[in-house]
Amino acid sequence: MSRRAVSANGRSGHGSSANGGPGIPEATIARLPVYLRVLYAFAEQDIPTVSSEELAAAAGVNSAKLRKDLSHLGSYGTRGVGYDVEYLVYQVSRELGLTQDWPVVIVGAGNLGRALANYGGFASRGFRIAAVLDSDPQVVGTQIAGHGVLDVEQMEQVVARHRVSIGVIATPAGTAQAVCDRLVATGVTSILNFAPVVLNVPAGVDVRKVDLSIELQILAFHAQRRSVVRVPQDAQAAQAVGR
Repeated sequence: MSRRAVSANGRSGHGSSANGGPGIPEATIARLPVYLRVLYAFAEQDIPTVSSEELAAAAGVNSAKLRKDLSHLGSYGTRGVGYDVEYLVYQVSRELGLTQDWPVVIVGAGNLGRALANYGGFASRGFRIAAVLDSDPQVVGTQIAGHGVLDVEQMEQVVARHRVSIGVIATPAGTAQAVCDRLVATGVTSILNFAPVVLNVPAGVDVRKVDLSIELQILAFHAQRRSVVRVPQDAQAAQAVGR
């Protein structure tokens, strides 16, 4: 079986439409969850319809890009009216596969794993934490968000019992690949990886990599660039005052 490493942007696999049509571009798929979050906010405010300009502004994209993205879902809105918020929530949710329940297993019950298990936003979006696993005897048996932490050796039984298709890896880097291999062997085809390591997976398995340290480094780069720009400006201002 061939294996491949996850690409630099943390994504492996290809986009495809829930409607069976041509694949949706990866960039569009990445923006759909943003649109959905904004749409939920509009729905909570009892806003029945929204224009492409309003939705685009709230999502931080231009309206032309938004209309093109939504056209992949077969949604074109109504001229002079805009988009029906409730129906668009359904369309985006359907395309993202959120109209069904997704059992999730978290492997690693350290600080990060605990925080993820306690996050209430997963359930409201259709992701149910089925189990939390760990290999530390002192952690196994403890309670996290109503879940008794199970021994990682029970992974196969847990995945089969709950029909888990999404696994979250919140382990140290040194054990992440072995955990990934076991998840894949049990039939898990979608993995969210928080470990600071590139995972090798077989074809047909999707991996999303979340590395908080990399994101902080990118922010540090931009902060440094801004400070470099400010220093010459401040120096020029001081010289002008001294004249």
